[in-house]
Amino acid sequence: MNNVMTYKGYAASMTYDPEDKILVGRVLDIADIIAFHGESVAEFETAFHTSIDDYIGACAKLKQPPEKPASGKLMLRIDPSIHAAAAKAAAREGQSMNKWAAKVLADATAHR
Repeated sequence: MNNVMTYKGYAASMTYDPEDKILVGRVLDIADIIAFHGESVAEFETAFHTSIDDYIGACAKLKQPPEKPASGKLMLRIDPSIHAAAAKAAAREGQSMNKWAAKVLADATAHR
């Protein structure tokens, strides 16, 4: 099940809070924190759209560009021998090169 909704290039997570019986959302892949909720999918979607529109409007009032989400696409130009070694390491772990590289990069940046 895909628990992500998109609007104007922004993606939001969607999780159910059983205690409050609401859908809770947070915009993904940006440093700014944008959170919202709704009691139904329709209400959740409206809250998400309103949150993004308000965020873009607030940024305009502050005369600063809204943060754009990371695309998730990474193009690297690396030495072929490094590429081959990385491909072998990914294969040893039974992962695709993309999944392996994402994990390595996440691990490297988590300690910073």
